[in-house]
Amino acid sequence: MRTLLILLVSVAFVPRKADCDSLMDIQYVSSADETKQSAMFYAPDTVDAVPLVVALHTWSGNYKQNFHSAIAQWCMKNGWAYIHPDFRGPNTRPEATGSELVVKDIVSAVEYAKKTTRIDSSAIYLVGSSGGGYTALVMAGHHPEIWAGVSAWVPISDLKAWYDQGRYRSSVVASCGGVPGDSDAVDEQYRKRSPLTYLANAKGVKLHINAGINDGHTGSVPISHSLLAFNEVAAPKDRLSKEDIRFFVEKAEVPPHLKVQISAPSYGKKQPLFRRTSGTATVVIFNGGHELVANAAISWIQTVHKTREKADEADGK
Repeated sequence: MRTLLILLVSVAFVPRKADCDSLMDIQYVSSADETKQSAMFYAPDTVDAVPLVVALHTWSGNYKQNFHSAIAQWCMKNGWAYIHPDFRGPNTRPEATGSELVVKDIVSAVEYAKKTTRIDSSAIYLVGSSGGGYTALVMAGHHPEIWAGVSAWVPISDLKAWYDQGRYRSSVVASCGGVPGDSDAVDEQYRKRSPLTYLANAKGVKLHINAGINDGHTGSVPISHSLLAFNEVAAPKDRLSKEDIRFFVEKAEVPPHLKVQISAPSYGKKQPLFRRTSGTATVVIFNGGHELVANAAISWIQTVHKTREKADEADGK
């Protein structure tokens, strides 16, 4: 079982009823700057160590967003802890958008959960979609030691590329201090805030990267972001070629030589069209758009968790 360095943070528990009966509106102190940060939190009433799911809001959302309600409800039903932090709110300013403050906010949210209830440190899972998928990849690269598994859906992996693709330009410019090429300092902000800069650190982390085949056509994030993120953690022999990625993006189809029949009940009507695994990382291109398939995310987390439990039993832990 992995051991983690525990950061000392002070906490302030301010419970207020939320939409879900057992989900509480709390505040904790971030180690980034000693400010109080908000989150939605659920802690099961148990003396046993439990897994924790950390869910991250979308690009323009905040901690009160109900986007992950199905995952929150599943955690409450199954006795897992759940936290949905704010991490500086929407990605429209320098304090947000993959900043050092954001990284420490999320680490501090995990530490808050561990101080409030008994958390199994080897069973902490991260999930996010769109801007939350982006931040999930940021966290996988910055703190791979924390996560038992990271499920990132329709994520942005390269802010400069996203700017060039004409998506959410005003918020990206506001966060990075200008347009790409304005100055070396601005370009450095685009680099520092992009998951591709750090994802190589996440080799060995259980990664589940998902994108809808139509995203970038009917949605806001071209699937090249997911495929290039996978390439960063994949073995050279498993990486997608530039030509194949271009085909995926431009045609919204799987290249003919990569087509195989795939069945995955947890995806429902959003069945995978392409799936590739390299080491501990998997990328899935499913029949959909810019969206999260909650049942598939939950199923993947369950599978990773059960596999880890079996391995611990075999090792006598």
